Amino acid sequence: MTLTGARLKGNQKRKPIMRTAGISTLLFLLSACQSLGSNANLSSAERPAVLSHEQIAAIIDSPDRSAADRTNDLRRKPLQMLEFIGIRPGMAVFDLSTGGGYTTELLARAVGPQGRAFGQSAPPRGSNAPALQAVTPEGNSAPQLPTTPATAPVPRRTSAQALAERAKNPALSNLFSVVRPFEDPIPAELSGKLDVVSLMFNYHDLGHMGVDRASMNSAVFTALKSGGTYVIADHSGRPGTGISESGTLHRIEEAFLVKEVQAAGFQLIDHADFLRNPSDPRDKNTPEPPQPKDEFVLKFIKP
Repeated sequence: MTLTGARLKGNQKRKPIMRTAGISTLLFLLSACQSLGSNANLSSAERPAVLSHEQIAAIIDSPDRSAADRTNDLRRKPLQMLEFIGIRPGMAVFDLSTGGGYTTELLARAVGPQGRAFGQSAPPRGSNAPALQAVTPEGNSAPQLPTTPATAPVPRRTSAQALAERAKNPALSNLFSVVRPFEDPIPAELSGKLDVVSLMFNYHDLGHMGVDRASMNSAVFTALKSGGTYVIADHSGRPGTGISESGTLHRIEEAFLVKEVQAAGFQLIDHADFLRNPSDPRDKNTPEPPQPKDEFVLKFIKP
């Protein structure tokens, strides 16, 4: 179940976003948003409660989760992350830069069958697109963890293909892929309908990719409901480095990121320390001596 989007040029008309099954996603989204919109009118006492520690632990322990995702849990700490986000069943959530879909699947499981989880990835770069700057491969953010045995190479898949594979699981029928540019990542049909937008450990990459981050953050602000949250986690850079080391150390200065996001109208309301490592010198791609990267997790709100 894959949604795809297209960049609009000049007076080009907006093309309908289609599900692979051939059903117009416009109709699907309108129907979904009407349902979600009705939930927004419920009183606080009538809305589903935030998932408890025990409920989140049960989601993470779901027997149908992949071995690769369970290995990823060791460094990503999904229980603490989902608790920090504050997920309620029935929410509409949107995961920017979905990658292989690890976070998007967890969000889909957490919001349940009445909710919706969308994973965004950028469309393939055209042959005429400007060349990107050279980038150092990202280092190991958790060198303290045991390494896994070497296996046969797995054919590289796009993010949309990875999410489509995940969505084959009947438990993830509420999981969808959106292929749109970072500057305009969220379909208009979802504008003002989202409860949560997440961006996990990839905000820094937007620097060496040349993404207009102000446009992206503005689009996220527009797409969220009033009171909706924007949750960002990333690898911490040293003071004064801004986003200048995005393609070398794969880090970003926390204060720099906060300033950019607040410029779009967001308010910083919380931060989490469960991925912090004060001992990380933050001067290497992979810390020396081997240790976890210092990582921050921030929560912003749309007033």
